[in-house]
This record gives sequence, C-alpha cells and structure tokens, in this order.
Amino acid sequence: MAKKPLIVDESLYDVNAPIASLDEIRKYNRQRFEMEQLTAILYDNFDEKKCVGYKDMTPDEFWVRGHMPDFPLTPGVVMCECAAQMASYFVTKHNMFNGAVMGFAGLEEVKFRGMVRPGDRLIIQSEMVKWRKILITARFMCLVGDDIVCEGVLKGVPLPIESASAVETVEK
Repeated sequence: MAKKPLIVDESLYDVNAPIASLDEIRKYNRQRFEMEQLTAILYDNFDEKKCVGYKDMTPDEFWVRGHMPDFPLTPGVVMCECAAQMASYFVTKHNMFNGAVMGFAGLEEVKFRGMVRPGDRLIIQSEMVKWRKILITARFMCLVGDDIVCEGVLKGVPLPIESASAVETVEK
C-alpha cells in the first residue's frame, strides 16, 4: 500500500534546525507550564498556509505518571492539543484573527494510528484550509519517525485580547 502523502514534504524542513524556539512560540501562544505542547517550529509558509513543528515527549510530561503506569502513552487528546497549538501559533503569528488569539473550537475526522511515548519527537504538520474572521479550519498530521500517529481536522475561533489579558495577570 502506498504511503499517505504528508501535508508538508519532509525535504522542506530540517528537524535539527528549528526556525523558532520555545521563546519565540511564547510570543504567540499563551499556554504555559504543563500546557505548553510545542518545543520548536521547523517550517512556516504563509503563502501555502502550512506550518510544521515538534513536541519532544520527555519522561517529565504531566501525563506520564498516570497514563499508564509501567507503559506511559501520550493521550490522544494531548496529540490533538499539540496540533491545536501549532495552528494557534500560525494563526496568531500571521494575524489571521486581526489581533485575537486562537481558541480551540472542535475536532473532526480524528484518527489515532500509533503510539507516542516518552523519548519520542512528535512532528506536527498543519495546513489552514479555510479561514474567516470567525473560524479557522486546519487539517493536521502528527508523526513519529516516518509513521503517522494521529491526523484530523481542527477548528479555531478568535478569543478577544481582553479575555487573553486575564491570563497575563495569572502568570505574574
């Protein structure tokens, strides 16, 4: 059986040469502490509406102790959160919501195809397929090595800056 085509050809990015670090991601994504689910960005092409990044799964992830003891597996919802944060980074960086940050609005057609364990690097590829002032639709794929471990479609909505400023107060 032929391998499913990827959203972004792997020859277009280098997993050892990120174009944005965690500090850069933090300029656009508001998640902090246990909820930061991106390590670096590898590819960002606004003309194609595509982005690639990764999350290094460490033995210290918040879910390791309880999901599942003696055989830790990344929960599927965490893989989807990684994809949502990738889309949020792209949408916010490129101001696709006119100053608002992106909030997670839904998932469709999600399939889990493999395991992600501590020590794995989860590569997340995303493509914005529809965007309007009130809704972004993005398809995503998550890979470990050459294997697609998760894929689907996510929806995002704008969160007004006023709502986001409450987060800054909590951080300080």
